[in-house]
Amino acid sequence: MTSQILHRQTKKEMPTVAGGEGVYLIDTTGKRYLDGSGGAAVSCLGHNHPKVIEAIREQIGKVAFAHTSFFANEPSEELADWLVARAPGDFGRVAFVAGGSEAVEASLKICRQAHLENGEDRRTRFIARRQSYHGATMGAMSVGYHAQRRKPYAEMLTPNTSHISPAYAYRLKEPGESEEEYGLRAAGELEQEILRLGPETVAAFVAETVVGSSIGVAPPPAGYFREIRRICDQYGVTLILDEVMSGMGRTGTLFACEQDGVEPDIVAVAKGLGGGYQPIGASIVSSRVADAITSGSGTLMHTHTYMAHATACAAALAVQKVVEEEGLLERVRDRGAYAMNALRDRLEQHAHVGDIRGRGLFIGVELVADRETREPFEPDKRVAARIKQTAFENGLICYPNAASADGERGDHVLLAPPFIISESEIDELADKLANSIAAVTASAS
Repeated sequence: MTSQILHRQTKKEMPTVAGGEGVYLIDTTGKRYLDGSGGAAVSCLGHNHPKVIEAIREQIGKVAFAHTSFFANEPSEELADWLVARAPGDFGRVAFVAGGSEAVEASLKICRQAHLENGEDRRTRFIARRQSYHGATMGAMSVGYHAQRRKPYAEMLTPNTSHISPAYAYRLKEPGESEEEYGLRAAGELEQEILRLGPETVAAFVAETVVGSSIGVAPPPAGYFREIRRICDQYGVTLILDEVMSGMGRTGTLFACEQDGVEPDIVAVAKGLGGGYQPIGASIVSSRVADAITSGSGTLMHTHTYMAHATACAAALAVQKVVEEEGLLERVRDRGAYAMNALRDRLEQHAHVGDIRGRGLFIGVELVADRETREPFEPDKRVAARIKQTAFENGLICYPNAASADGERGDHVLLAPPFIISESEIDELADKLANSIAAVTASAS
């Protein structure tokens, strides 16, 4: 039957999902797939968690939705309190939206409005990094720089953004350079760009705390974000961290930036916030930035119909309570270490595996044509896409991507399994991924 949906791939027929059970998804034929990437780092609790389902049912039984131009609602107020109490630093307000792109878009606009409320109307410029991805809305895509995703819309994107090098040690750290030295050098590009543009014109620096889909889980080098924070403070630049993928426990702490000893001015979260049980994202705003609006005009100029959706907030609150009450952050750290060892045991000596890296249950495997030179495969080999398809046929969902090395070439696999994954399920994941990589690279080399 011809689908009336404009699917991501209109010339490819996908299986239909029929159910979920823990870390597995099941299609209508009964085939089971280990969800090794949580979709796109979304399903932190796996599928069909009874406590979250019950919270959704309970909220729908009261009221599913009421527009926030007329009413506040209890789940959103409680979720905001929960997040602010646990955020690193002095955070005061939260804007709830429907997903990660909206969370980044809201963060950009809140930043701009705060500068306007403070009388700094010249601060219109945003600085971000190459080989980054911040979402599919126009503002988020403008600050992002995934070359393939930007290309069709390049002429539509806002011209007030510029980009510095990514924090990508595997590719950009020089021989003989320590991690700390590389981190300071990479961060120094921000100061150079601020001075080039004129400090009084720069609104914010935007970065993923741990780079997700565009590079394949690249943690920042030691000291990088502390230097970034110093530079932003010196020039009055807002620091916006995108933790849409890496936040909400994915790296082993609720906020990924906790491990870098840095407090952002605004942090965008989504994916693991609601675990896929409802669409939700959030822009969590420091008291300093929020006060410019609340003590000024008192009107948030950026709004959506489904902001602070009652049912979505109830679901997200239930997810976060499960994470805390069941000690899943510690489990992420333990299972993350186990997964890293399992992958290294199976892949570290593979001729086409260049790097295995990550934090917690957020892991990337970079594929190369040559381990010694780190030369990427040519794009026409379609290594990432073929690994995805082969793994899927083998009953494993993973998240490969291309163009990671330089914006045109480079292949990696991103893994972000549910926090509840067991050691035996990690072994299954590692075996199926290793077999899939072996099958694809054998024909690509």
